[in-house]
Amino acid sequence: MKLTILGCYAATPRTLTNPTSQVLEIKNRLFLIDCGEGTQVQLRKNKLKFSKINHVFISHLHGDHFFGLIGLISTFALLGRTNDLHIYGPKGIKEIIDLQLRLSNSWTNYQLFFHELESKKSEIIYEDDKVIVKTIALRHRVYTNGFLFQEKIGERGLNMKAIQSYEIETCYYQNLKNGKNITLEDGRIVPNEILTFDPIPALSYAFCSDTKYSEDVIPLIENVTVLYHESTFLQSEESLASKTMHSTAKEAAKIALKANANQLILGHYSTRYDSIQLFKEEAETVFKNVLLADDGKSFEF
Repeated sequence: MKLTILGCYAATPRTLTNPTSQVLEIKNRLFLIDCGEGTQVQLRKNKLKFSKINHVFISHLHGDHFFGLIGLISTFALLGRTNDLHIYGPKGIKEIIDLQLRLSNSWTNYQLFFHELESKKSEIIYEDDKVIVKTIALRHRVYTNGFLFQEKIGERGLNMKAIQSYEIETCYYQNLKNGKNITLEDGRIVPNEILTFDPIPALSYAFCSDTKYSEDVIPLIENVTVLYHESTFLQSEESLASKTMHSTAKEAAKIALKANANQLILGHYSTRYDSIQLFKEEAETVFKNVLLADDGKSFEF
């Protein structure tokens, strides 16, 4: 699982920082999460292939999280894209994009599929044979979702030494991978756990975009491998965080601790502070495994 941060700063773009956008690579799928201004430039800078992005997840309709989407859609068309593009986001996103395409007479030569979200409860919005994606209802000034990406548990591994000792034929290997026991010709049953190893543990990634501190998300992200949680402010601006419905670094750490997350990544920093290192220092007073997102930075798990 690899996460590439394209932008992770709050509000307006600057010469050296970009608003929210990131790419998650999980089980050979490439998912674009939020699409602030400058996203397509950041994709090029980080050498991420446009053609591999078939699913875009937009947390909410504040400009610093989706103003780059129409530009990306238009560039896809200019590049001769033919693959379908699926966009998951709040109700209204289809109307916004359709209006921009219609008034500029810039219809795409590929299919756009909008999956508009309205529910305030967690729901499955994407699933294939290897990955499942669920929404995480957040508390912000407008309807907002986070997203939980989960690998599906894979097949069991074959213990070839044990298999060969029982002279089990190749045609039964898939049954073993699927967790089934084996009955030998003499009637003995060999339990699956003797012949196989546990599958590689499934990884998971939770993206918690703009939100005020809310413990409602904890049951949804419990034991998550990696939690990205917004930390717009430091605790010294707690009252401003509450007023604007954002979180502090310390509050993000509390969520990570209570959810038993393995790793916390902070982002969506206000640019009022001299150094983002201050966010890490504050969060580590509560939760030890803290990483700082920054534009162009990649993490592998």
